[in-house]
Parts: sequence; C-alpha cells; structure tokens
Amino acid sequence: MALSPLISRHLLPALLKMLYATLQISVTPLSEESLHHKKGSIVAFWHGKMVVGWLFSQALFAKQPVAAVVSMSKDGSILSDALQRLGFSLLRGSSSRGSNEVVQSIKESLQKGWGVAVTPDGPRGPLHQFKYGMVRLASTSHAPLIFAEITCIKAWKLRSWDRFEIPKPFSKVTVRLHLIELPAFQSEEELQSYTHQLSDRFSHA
Repeated sequence: MALSPLISRHLLPALLKMLYATLQISVTPLSEESLHHKKGSIVAFWHGKMVVGWLFSQALFAKQPVAAVVSMSKDGSILSDALQRLGFSLLRGSSSRGSNEVVQSIKESLQKGWGVAVTPDGPRGPLHQFKYGMVRLASTSHAPLIFAEITCIKAWKLRSWDRFEIPKPFSKVTVRLHLIELPAFQSEEELQSYTHQLSDRFSHA
C-alpha cells in the first residue's frame, strides 16, 4: 500500500482523530495502580482493531508518554508516520525484523514508566495469536499486561488477514480491559502452552 508522505503524515492522523472524537466509547476500567505502574505498562489490542486501539491507548495513559511498537514493513512505515504525528514515540521492529532492538527499546520504555502499545498478532498474523516473545517480555519485565477487548457496534470490515475494522462515525464502541497476571515461566514449553491458552481466551475478542 503506497501512500504519499502528505497523506500518511498529515491527512491520515487528522482523519483518525476526527473519527475517534465521534465514537461513543464505554470502558470497563482498571485500577489507577494497574494503569500507572512504576515500571510502566503494556497495553495490547488485536491488529484489526488498531483504528480504535492506538488512540484509545493514548487516552488510557494520558498521564504518561506512550510508545507504539510498529513493524519494519512498508505498511509499518506508513503507520509510523501517522503515529508520530499523533504524539507517540516509535519503537520499530517485530518478531521477524529488528526483534532484539525493539525488545531492548520496550524494556527501556517500561523502566521509564511509559505506556507501551502493541498489536500482539501483528504485523502478519496468525490472526488473534499472541507472539511468544511478547508474552516472555511482559513476564520478565514484571510490567502489567493489559489486553483491550475492543468491540465496534457498527464498522466497515475489510477482507484482510486481520479482519481490519474501521468504525463508522458515531458508532458505539465497548472496551473491556483485562489485567493479565503473567507467571514466571520455568521452561519454553510452559511459555508456549500459556501463550496458546491466552490466545484462545481472547481469540473471539
């Protein structure tokens, strides 16, 4: 998908903000302690829900900086332009490209007390499946992992791998926040089993 810098850096962020402002969002909240942990927090939402997810994560962590984890792909470059204009700090990388660098950047952001927003099934899927690396990172960093279950009552749905949704203006949106208490994993098999269970839990979210 090729977009000019004018669109990705200026028009797209403005359109996202305008659309988000029309949405009627209701939230099942968490405690202030969970949201503003001294080591920062990770908020996760599915790749197909990112139209709401990115701006919601910024509103969720309104009292602290928010970093967005964005892939190194061409689509990730377009997204990074828009998110940067929206005020996010960017952490570029994924499980397949730039993984070591992005893991270190996430740890540093959490240590500074920032919020870190991620799409755990991005950038290429599988659909609604947490990546092992993200679960491992959240466990070892001892940072709260918050999953945002986002439901748009009225939305346009694309026939993409992530079932990408664009909420219709003035649509009602429900966001249920789940605080996930991650254990300390004793083996890779234990980590993988837990990750599959976590994915199954939210696969229809």
